[in-house]
Amino acid sequence: MSRKLVRPRDNRMLAGVCAGLARRFGMSTGLVRLLFLLSLLLPGTQVIIYLALWIIMPNEDRQLAY
Repeated sequence: MSRKLVRPRDNRMLAGVCAGLARRFGMSTGLVRLLFLLSLLLPGTQVIIYLALWIIMPNEDRQLAY
């Protein structure tokens, strides 16, 4: 079974974007969240990218229905 980019129903903090990215790339969820928080210290469009991924990434429940 291939790992698809979805927002899981479990292990969410805000929207599940970091948890979905961690699951997809085989990383620790805590590490992805820490990297995201550290990236907020740098200038850039991190929040816009997070919001875009929140909209684009499907929920795990909806993905399993197809």
